[in-house]
Amino acid sequence: MIQPQRFKVRWVAIPLVLCFAFFVWTTDKVTLQGERTIYTVDCRGGSWEGNRCAGEIVAGARYRYRALKLRGEVLFWTLGEQEPSAKLTGCKIEDGRNWICPVSVEAPRSVTLALHKGEPLHNPAWPTRAFHSTSKVGWLLLDMGFKFAPVID
Repeated sequence: MIQPQRFKVRWVAIPLVLCFAFFVWTTDKVTLQGERTIYTVDCRGGSWEGNRCAGEIVAGARYRYRALKLRGEVLFWTLGEQEPSAKLTGCKIEDGRNWICPVSVEAPRSVTLALHKGEPLHNPAWPTRAFHSTSKVGWLLLDMGFKFAPVID
């Protein structure tokens, strides 16, 4: 390959690789150590009517879950908070994006007791925290002050 062609390939390949890496990062498709983060939104100065906020929608807490398959445990914590992590035990774990845990003493601190394809499951019978979730990009935009984010419940 002659020098000018190699130079042109680099100018195309490098931006493509960077765009792909950015896409993967923003969608949380690749995570470390079987972890999954659930990005939540809050409704300030109003109440939820289904998936619609009657007040101002703002970035909420971020809950990180780490599945430990060999132990049958799921550790979770709230990012940016001082409270210690908690543990769900007796879990059936396929991988970091597919697991289910029975109700336990730590359940009220969690937003879910199960993930399916990386998405948190709701069950009214579970004593978990109520939440409305959004994508990582939606949460980042809200956190930067933009006033729009799709709610993904």
